[in-house]
Amino acid sequence: MVCDICGSEGVRIRRVARTYGKGKDLLVIENIPVISCPHCGESYLTAATLHEIERIKLHRKNLAVERFVEVASFA
Repeated sequence: MVCDICGSEGVRIRRVARTYGKGKDLLVIENIPVISCPHCGESYLTAATLHEIERIKLHRKNLAVERFVEVASFA
């Protein structure tokens, strides 16, 4: 694949978890594909990935599984 930012070959797809919202409205989406370029250091999401994230957020009640999440403070 080619990086959309710098045009170099060799981008990698990493899978990450991202959080949306906070408190009782917190939603964690796992395994989001992020395109990462080792040449320019940029990481970005495709339009298709962003659309899927929005779809998941819209239908969170049907798609999400409730889990206990531990929270720590960095200070």
